[in-house]
Amino acid sequence: MDLKRRNFLALSAGAAAVATTSAQPAAAAAAGRPERYRWRNVEIVGGGFVTGIIHHPKQRGLVYLRTDIGGAARLDQRTQRWVQLLEWVGFEDWSLTGVESLALDPADPRRLYLAVGTYTNDWSPINGAILRSSDQGRTFERTDLPFKLGGNEPGRSMGERLAVDPQDGRVLYFGTRHQGLWRSTDRGVTWARVDSFPSTGTAGIGIGFVFFDPRGARRGRPTPTIYAGVTDLASPLFRSDDAGLTWQPVAAQPTGLMPHHGELGPDGCLYVTYGDRPGPYEMYDGAVHKLDTKTGVWSDITPLRPNTGGEAGFGYAGLAIDPRKPGTVMVSTMSRWGPVDDVFRSVDGGATWHSIAERIELDVSGSPYLTFHGEKAKLGWMIGDISIDPFDSNKVMYVTGATVFGTDDVTNAERGRSTHWSVRAQGLEETAVLDLISPPWGPPLISALGDIGVYRHDRLDVVPADGQAANPVSGTSPSLDYAAGTPGFVVRLANAGAGERGAISVDAGKTWAPFPGEPAGLTQTGKVAVSTDARTLVWVSGNLVPHFSRDRGATWSPVEGLPNDVTVVGDRVDPLLFIAVAAGTGTAYRSVDGGRTFVPTATGLVVSQAKLETVLDRAGHCWLAGGSGGLYRSTDGGLTFDRLTSVDEAVTIGFGKARPGSSHMAAYASAKVAGQWGIYRSDDVGTTWIRVNDDKHQYASTNDAITGDPRVYGRVFVSTNGLGIPYGELC
Repeated sequence: MDLKRRNFLALSAGAAAVATTSAQPAAAAAAGRPERYRWRNVEIVGGGFVTGIIHHPKQRGLVYLRTDIGGAARLDQRTQRWVQLLEWVGFEDWSLTGVESLALDPADPRRLYLAVGTYTNDWSPINGAILRSSDQGRTFERTDLPFKLGGNEPGRSMGERLAVDPQDGRVLYFGTRHQGLWRSTDRGVTWARVDSFPSTGTAGIGIGFVFFDPRGARRGRPTPTIYAGVTDLASPLFRSDDAGLTWQPVAAQPTGLMPHHGELGPDGCLYVTYGDRPGPYEMYDGAVHKLDTKTGVWSDITPLRPNTGGEAGFGYAGLAIDPRKPGTVMVSTMSRWGPVDDVFRSVDGGATWHSIAERIELDVSGSPYLTFHGEKAKLGWMIGDISIDPFDSNKVMYVTGATVFGTDDVTNAERGRSTHWSVRAQGLEETAVLDLISPPWGPPLISALGDIGVYRHDRLDVVPADGQAANPVSGTSPSLDYAAGTPGFVVRLANAGAGERGAISVDAGKTWAPFPGEPAGLTQTGKVAVSTDARTLVWVSGNLVPHFSRDRGATWSPVEGLPNDVTVVGDRVDPLLFIAVAAGTGTAYRSVDGGRTFVPTATGLVVSQAKLETVLDRAGHCWLAGGSGGLYRSTDGGLTFDRLTSVDEAVTIGFGKARPGSSHMAAYASAKVAGQWGIYRSDDVGTTWIRVNDDKHQYASTNDAITGDPRVYGRVFVSTNGLGIPYGELC
C-alpha cells in the first residue's frame, strides 16, 4: 500500500526536534451522514508481547504497560481492566502503536510519556515520535523525531529507555537504538542529542535504559547522578555526576554481557540484569549483578547459573525492586525455553533466592488459550519486566509474550508457601488479526490470529472457554473460509509443519480435523477458498501453482490457468464459480468448473493488492479491494470489473446484513473516501459511503480483513495488527 510520510523537520545531531502537533487531529468531512456507533473489542484477553509494566510511585493503583505492536494501556482502578491509550492512531501512522519505551513523571501522576515507532527499517513509513500527556494518556501531544524507533525489534523489553528526572520534571532522557542519548529540557516538546555521551552501543540495540539517583538532589534542579545501560560489552554501564554534562564508565563493573534492566534500591544498591543477546527469542548466557554505591563493590547475585545441569543457556531480563523493603528484589530469566522461564525473589539483596515456579498456583481461566490444550499453562515466556506495587509489597505483576500475570500474596514465597497468580490482562486486546469470517449460521465470529491460532466466539463479550482451535493446535493462522450453502463447514490454514497446516470443521468451528493430505512440495501456507457446497477446496500457497481438492483435502491436483501469486475466492451462491485476481499483472480470472481450470477475463486492473469477497446472496457478485487502485465491483462472475469512483483507496472489503428496506447487503471497507481513511459502510452498492468509526477509534493498521455480520445490520468486525478485533454496532 502507498503510505505517505508525515512531514518532519530533518535534524542534524545536536539539533532540537520541534515538529510538535496535536496527536488527535480534527476530523475531516466524511462522505455521507455520520451515524453513532459504539466500538468495543471482542474478548480474547492478551495475545501478544507485553514489553514493560510500571507502577506509579506516588499514586496508588496507577499502573501502565507497553507492548511491541499493540499500543500502551492504563489500568482502570475501578474495573481492574486495562484501557488502551492508542486506539486513535490512524491508518497512515500505524507504526506509532509500537511502543519503544514508557516514562512516568515520578513527581506528577498526571504526566505520561511514550516513545513510539515500531521499526527502524527502510519500509517503515514514518519516523518515531514522543507522545506527551498531562492527563494520564486520555489525550496526547506529539513531537516527531528525526529518526525511527524499534518497538518490535530485538531488545524491546529492555528499559526504560525513556526517563523523567524525579527532581525536575522538565528534564527527560531518551536512549536510542542508533542515535545515542537524547535530552529534553521542556517536558519532551523539543529534544537534542547529548554529544558528550561516549557510546551508541551495539548497532540496532543501542542504549537500553536510563535512570536517576535522586539521593541528595534538590527539588526543582536537575538530578546530578544519572545512569545509562548500553549494549556495549566493554562498558555496559555509564554514570554522570554533573546532570548529564559528562559521562564515565562505572568502575570495576562486569563486562561481556548486555544490560537489560537496571534499578536503584532503597538499600543503596544498584541492581542490573544481563544477557549475552538482547532477547526476547535468544539468550545463551546471562547474570544478575548488584553495585553497592557506597563502597563501589560489585557482587554477582545470579540466582541460577545458565549452562549448568545439562540445560541450554538463557539470560536474565525482568527486574523489580520493592521500595518498601530494602533488599527485596525480583528477576526473571529469558529464553529459557527448556524447561521454562522462571521468576526469582530475594529478600536479602540477592544472597538467597526463592523460585516462584517451584510453588506456583497459576490460574489461566481468564485466558484459557494459555494452556494450548496441554495439561497446564506455563509460568510464561519472554518475561521482560516485573513490577512490585509500591503501596503493597504482596502485589506483583509480570509480563510475558502473551499476557500479564499478577499475584496478591508474593510474600508467601519466602515462607515456603505457594504463591497464587492469575491472568491480569483483562481489557488488553493485543492480537494480530489475519482473517475474519461471520457466516450466516453458527457463531457470529470466527477469527484467525497471529501466534495463537483460531477462535470461535459464540458471545463477543466472553472469552472462548475452550481456548483456540485444536486438532491440530496451531500458532499463526493466516486464512479462514466457509461454505455458505453448507451450514457448519469451515476451513482454516496455519503456519505449521507438513500435515498440520490445514483443517476442516463441520460444526462451525467447535471441533476440527486436519486435512488428510497436502499438495506435494508445499512450503508456504498461503490462503484457502471453499465452494458454497463444500465440495471444492482451492489452496493458493504462493510457492506452487494453486491446487484444488474434491475429497476434503485428501488429494490435491494443480489448477490449470492460474499463476502462483493470485487471490482466489469462491462464489457464495454458485458452487462451480471461483474468481481470481493477480495483483502483479492486474488480471482477473474465473473458473466455471469448480476450480479445476481458470481462464483470464478482465485485464488492466490498476491495483496494488487484491482482496476479494463475494456477496452472500447474489451469484456472480464479487468485489475487489485493490489498495491504492481503489475498489472494484463485478456483477457478471468476474468477466468485467468496474471501479467505484466513490472510493479513493481500499484495503479490505466485506458484507453484512442489508439495511431494513434494502435488497442489497451492506458493504464495509477499510478505505480512503473523500481523502480520509476510515471504516466505511455503504447501503447502496457503493454509490455513497458513511464513515462508521471516529477519530478516537482508528485502530492504526486495519488492512487484513473486515466483515459485517449477516444477521445484525450495522455490526462490523475489523482486523488490526496488535489491537485485537474491534467491532462496531449502531447505537
